[in-house]
Amino acid sequence: MDNTNSNSPQQAKLFDTDVIDFTQYFNTIMRYFWRILGLSVFLTILAMLFAYSITPKYNSTVSLLIESEQANVLSIEEVYGLDSSRKEYFQTQYEILRSKQIARRVVERLDLHNNEFFNRDVILENKSALASSVDSIKAGVKSLLPFLPQKEVKEYTEEQLLEGRIKYATSLLKRSITVSPVKSTQVVNITVQTPSAGLSAKLANTVADVYIESYLQAKLDMTEKATTWLNQSLQGLRSKLDASERSLALFYETEKVVDIDGVVGLASDKVQQLSNQLISSQVVLQRNQAIYEQVNTPGVSMQDLATIPEVLNHPSIQSVKRDEVLAESRISELKETYGPKHPNMIAANAELSSIRTSLMNQINNLVSGITNEYRTARQKVASLTQEVEEAKASFRSLSALDNRRKTLQRDVDTNQQLYNSFFTRLKETDQLGGFESANARVLDAATPPGSAAKPRKGMIIAAAFVVSFGFGCFLALMLEALNSGIRSVDDVERKLSQRMLGIIPWQPHKKKQDLALRHFFDPKHHMFSESVRTLRTSLQLLNIDKPSQTILVTSSVPKEGKSTVAVNLAFALGQLNKVLLIDADLRRPAIAKRFGLPGFQPGLANAVSGTHSLNECIVKDEESNVDILGAGTLPPTPQELLASSKFAELMLKLRGEYDHIIVDSAPTQAVSDAIVVSKLCDSLVYVVRSDSTSAKVIKNGLSRFIQIGHRIDGIVLNQVDLKKAKKSGGYEGFYDQYGYNSYDATQGEANSSGKA
Repeated sequence: MDNTNSNSPQQAKLFDTDVIDFTQYFNTIMRYFWRILGLSVFLTILAMLFAYSITPKYNSTVSLLIESEQANVLSIEEVYGLDSSRKEYFQTQYEILRSKQIARRVVERLDLHNNEFFNRDVILENKSALASSVDSIKAGVKSLLPFLPQKEVKEYTEEQLLEGRIKYATSLLKRSITVSPVKSTQVVNITVQTPSAGLSAKLANTVADVYIESYLQAKLDMTEKATTWLNQSLQGLRSKLDASERSLALFYETEKVVDIDGVVGLASDKVQQLSNQLISSQVVLQRNQAIYEQVNTPGVSMQDLATIPEVLNHPSIQSVKRDEVLAESRISELKETYGPKHPNMIAANAELSSIRTSLMNQINNLVSGITNEYRTARQKVASLTQEVEEAKASFRSLSALDNRRKTLQRDVDTNQQLYNSFFTRLKETDQLGGFESANARVLDAATPPGSAAKPRKGMIIAAAFVVSFGFGCFLALMLEALNSGIRSVDDVERKLSQRMLGIIPWQPHKKKQDLALRHFFDPKHHMFSESVRTLRTSLQLLNIDKPSQTILVTSSVPKEGKSTVAVNLAFALGQLNKVLLIDADLRRPAIAKRFGLPGFQPGLANAVSGTHSLNECIVKDEESNVDILGAGTLPPTPQELLASSKFAELMLKLRGEYDHIIVDSAPTQAVSDAIVVSKLCDSLVYVVRSDSTSAKVIKNGLSRFIQIGHRIDGIVLNQVDLKKAKKSGGYEGFYDQYGYNSYDATQGEANSSGKA
């Protein structure tokens, strides 16, 4: 027998689970279509009833133009502090329109708190039963939980009750007002929504009127306040101005000054002149002092004095020096002609001596003059220094006096300017009191609407149907995703990674009863017979090179119909060959009972244990030409019996006598009997009940065979509801080619499900 895993689907996925299969989604929705439609219709009817139970609301809109630049006769913006050219100005106006102040004025003007739609008492009386029940439950819960803050019962006066009704109506009206600016314009739409068309229009127009009147009233109030404040401020400013003027006049009278600016200027010029003279005298003194210190140096000779630049460069000294040079030149010339005692030489030497004597006298006189110049310069610097200090002191005194005068004059000028400014503003404000220009005007007044804005019944009903239908589709897909059962070929291949050998359609029959034993041979149920024959053909084609002689039929859990599949597969194979049907389920056998064999009939357990011969244990079914080997007497240890060598020898012997042996084994999830028996079988047919057993349980059973290396020929999907399958299209290729998907043959049967 071939127990290899080659070319088995369990080793490779046939479908990529990452690919979205829209066809599968569509088939799922079609399978649940009528339930989805029923849910949609039910929810739509509820939505329709809800829509028609809602009190209709009417919208009425008034268009208001808010001026960005007002007709300013005077400087009104400065009085109110408003800048109408800024974006914040319009945002502020929108918030004013939404304010409680505007809403309250509308309520008071129209006596809205007594209107049935805004009266708190009327609204509470007409509250729905559901809302009243909720309030009662809340009150009951609070009374049962004393630790929660309890509402104290208070007695209110008539004024307090009236104020409460006005506040309640104001709150309702504020929520009913919608302010919608028109983009890129100065137009704003004010919409009011109430249960009355006429009331909505009236309220919208009243809101616009109250807003405009509120602005004008605020303008008048600000004007009055500004006038009062300016009058009070002017009195104080007048007093300050008079006091400052008196202080300035007293200053002039006390200091006896007329033109103090000119006096300060003269003093400043005098200080500047004396400073310049002092600087010049100091320069002369420094120069004379240097010469004086040189000529009065102790031990200095006349020759040294003569070399001093200041002495040498003196005009008188330079003249004598020139005469000395000329005399020396003459003597040099005479020496070449005359001797020392020649009269001309004597006269020339005498002249040179006289010149040198004169030079010494001139140097002495010059030194005496330098000393006198130094002393004179020093005296002059001292005198000028004293005069400069006196001039500076006088200038500082005059400057301080001028600063006092300027301070007093500045106080007078400042008070005069403030007084003039406030006086002018007071006159402007007085003029504003008689000029009223609104910042807004009505473009289009509100009119009663012809139809309600809410509820939009058609849209609610349509939306309810669309949403409920989508919700139904979502639920169907969720149920499909949460469903772990196997219901189609795609599930077999995708969830179990196995091939589909065939499907056995669900057959109507009475509950708690097995399907009739000879159902396969009933011409009325040809669809069932053909499904079994298709299973037979699949097995034959699957093992065409090496036909399977022993075929094991098992399942994951009981009640999946494995025994029914085994019996009917034996019937199908019995029409072609010699077949033996073995009941290897030694725990809960069913084959003998179905064929009506007596309880004492020996079977497989007796043949293996040797208590009866094989011929005594095998019973031939004449109608189907199939031999039956029942379970026989149930042993205490079934698995040890099946795992024994005697059972293997028995199976080997039976192979030589029959063309096909069908073995019905116990479910894999409960015991391991099928694992033991599978080692002696060529093929393994795994029966799965449609849309019942979870894929996890099935995969767990299949994995036990894969672990021991046994090939699984495929899955037989049992008890398939073909009526549902026709909608989902999950079995194309099995029953659609010859009209076997027709469900006519099953009409009129009992509409109950059971084990096929």
